[in-house]
Amino acid sequence: MSEMFALPATIEMEMKALVRDGYYANINEALKDAFRTLLNVRPELRTSAVIELYNEGEISIGKAAEMIGVSTIEFKDILANKGIHRKVGSRSKKELNEGVELIKRLRE
Repeated sequence: MSEMFALPATIEMEMKALVRDGYYANINEALKDAFRTLLNVRPELRTSAVIELYNEGEISIGKAAEMIGVSTIEFKDILANKGIHRKVGSRSKKELNEGVELIKRLRE
């Protein structure tokens, strides 16, 4: 998922200066570092992002818990405290068929 966006001119100039001065290999590295720092300083943003990823089905409950550094039980509590109902159910038919095919290939 690579979306393009424009940085404010001042921020872009500052980032380019840091790249030229050797702090970062390129602007992408500077942006990654800035975003990681933001999420470390504002952990509630990381939690919100992870909850959104979980709600969209992009990550499992276990992965979500791991990403914010809590146990699965603690993540379930976080969801409950925010009034979010967990998705409980079996895998999709597609996922089940992929699993069956994988097992067949491994047995060959």
